[in-house]
Amino acid sequence: MSALTIVFVGPLYVGSTTRQRMLAFDRMGHRIVPIDIVPGDLAARRLTLGWRVKRRLLGERDESRANERLLELPASLAPDLVWIEKGLTIEPSTIATLRLRWPGARIVSFSPDDMFNPNNQSPQWLRALGLYDLHVTTKTFNVPELRAAGATDVFYFDKGYSPQVHRPHPATPDLRRQFGGDVGFVGWPERERERSMRFLARNGVPVRIWGPWPRWKRADNLIVEGRPLWDTEYAQALSSFRINLGFLRRVNRDRHTTRSIEIPACGGFLLAERTDEHLALFREGVEAEFFGSDGELLEKTRWYLEHEEERARIAAAGLERCRSGGYDNEHRLTAVLRYALFARAVAA
Repeated sequence: MSALTIVFVGPLYVGSTTRQRMLAFDRMGHRIVPIDIVPGDLAARRLTLGWRVKRRLLGERDESRANERLLELPASLAPDLVWIEKGLTIEPSTIATLRLRWPGARIVSFSPDDMFNPNNQSPQWLRALGLYDLHVTTKTFNVPELRAAGATDVFYFDKGYSPQVHRPHPATPDLRRQFGGDVGFVGWPERERERSMRFLARNGVPVRIWGPWPRWKRADNLIVEGRPLWDTEYAQALSSFRINLGFLRRVNRDRHTTRSIEIPACGGFLLAERTDEHLALFREGVEAEFFGSDGELLEKTRWYLEHEEERARIAAAGLERCRSGGYDNEHRLTAVLRYALFARAVAA
């Protein structure tokens, strides 16, 4: 595929999967024109309670001047693609202007989240929905929902990983002490996740949690670190847990998550909730393990903690599946570009 000029819009803070996809486009040889919608300290402020309350009261606000900066780009740029990740602050008028300014460009909306969860929507995004040439989603159920809501075209692909970030690290004793342990989870708080991990803890299984969880959630056998991990530290944690828990988010109707791919890509052992999409990604008992209840979770956790060789074999097979199966961002995004460019050629 020849090199493209891509205007890439999204939250580009270090550690974001958006930034990882942008860098994947760059490694693929494309020219990138970045527009960061979460610059400076905005990424940190978005984690605070005050910011979340303000968002709930006032809605999504363009604090980064993303619309203004997009409209300042010259017509002579003439990109092949405008890629907008979860463009909740991008106004319909901005999209309409860009379509007139760059008639040869494909304007794509992408989100890794469930865009029909009201928490992931905005009035701006809803009004602009039908103006995009293509919506790209990692949620199978969003495909018919987007079409019903007025999307011109929809493309589905599974989540991916960045080989530059998500790679195995030797699980040294020091690394295990710093980030890992027997059983761990890295991710956001949610009630169902907490319930399952407390169940393990009550039954004598120590669990270590990384992410923006309140420290007062700590309990016997439940270690709450109270901060997120990004990039290298994140990969080191996934590599240094003997068992990595793969919980879904009920609010997003998840059937697989980025963690589902990133854990095996880091050489970690994945023990995740059993879904049709997880089973399509990894063979159960061969490349990953799955559970359907807290009881099965406890049973498999105990068994694999006692069977080191079997656990290592499955983790190695999961890593190989990621590498040979084309689960990396470059392969995933190549499929999107081929579809987007083919659709443009057909339309022409």
